[in-house]
Amino acid sequence: MAPLLAVVALAYLCGSVPTGVWLARRRGVDPRDIGSGNIGATNVARAAGNAAGALTLIGDTLKGLGPVLLAAQLGVGDHGRALVALSAFTGHIFPCFLGFQGGKGVAVSLGVLLGLAPLGMAIAVPIFLLTVAVSRYVSLGSILTAALTPLVLAALAYPTTTTIVAAVMGACIAYRHRDNIRRLRFGTEARLGGRRSVFPDSGFA
Repeated sequence: MAPLLAVVALAYLCGSVPTGVWLARRRGVDPRDIGSGNIGATNVARAAGNAAGALTLIGDTLKGLGPVLLAAQLGVGDHGRALVALSAFTGHIFPCFLGFQGGKGVAVSLGVLLGLAPLGMAIAVPIFLLTVAVSRYVSLGSILTAALTPLVLAALAYPTTTTIVAAVMGACIAYRHRDNIRRLRFGTEARLGGRRSVFPDSGFA
């Protein structure tokens, strides 16, 4: 039990690492003061350039993947890995290093599920890419993929705990995209590669 609690705590701390904020500050800016104020890859790219945005995406993904892989290496079972996964995700959403004001959780959830359900992600990631390619809405791709991923995992007969983790993260991601959903309804959401909207946050965080 003690090793599991240690990994759960470490997972939260990993998730709390403000990758985007640190990278943007190296360029002399703070993403929380620019655009949507979000700390994820989309707004970091807007604030500090595409390279910083790409590194934020990679870093946030690794924040979820690393703790799950560590738990697997330590022989932690399905239920324990689920706790580790949710702890890393919670750290990103409510980071202790940023006053518990974090991102939307898309990239870190990708990392978590790459560790828990790689075959499921081999299906979910193309769903995201196809949705974005057709609609040119990153937020729509994020929301739709988050909603469909639990169904994909259930169809692939992954452990119930893994499907529950995906469902909980999907619900959180949808809630944190509520402003994007509102803008999608009214046609004011920014399209990828399109003219900048007065509501520019595409939601990949």
